[in-house]
Amino acid sequence: MFHENSLNNKHDNEIIVKSDCLKVCASENKKFTNNFDALLVLPTSLSEINSFLENISVKKIFNKNSSIVIKEYLLNKNEKKLLKNENELILTEKEIQLLELFINNNKPISKSEILSSVWNYSSAADTHTVETHIYRLRKKINEKFSDENFIVNTKNGYSL
Repeated sequence: MFHENSLNNKHDNEIIVKSDCLKVCASENKKFTNNFDALLVLPTSLSEINSFLENISVKKIFNKNSSIVIKEYLLNKNEKKLLKNENELILTEKEIQLLELFINNNKPISKSEILSSVWNYSSAADTHTVETHIYRLRKKINEKFSDENFIVNTKNGYSL
């Protein structure tokens, strides 16, 4: 949390701009600057400050977790959409889980790992669930975005 007067100090202002944390401007004026995530109007009480900080931190975490950049796409988990430019594609919950699994792993993921992580199947289960879902997801993405290489399959497994 920074008081609006800290914007007048060049050194403090540089710290604010470069900071990757949640930034709140405390001000007696009701002006808001782009360098901050929120504005806290002064005077205020300590309990109001605590409540305010809790609310904005929860919102920031929620927004951060709900929108994920994948290549040149944006995955909006709340709306269950994959977006690119002006195009959007509605996804199922399992498709979102698949994409999240790929995002959270920097290496190809085997069919058995996907079965275990997304469907909670035994890694020894013999099913075409993974292939079927990936085929359908690839088809949807290719039809909407003309991207045949969104999900790649190698001998080591699937990846983005």
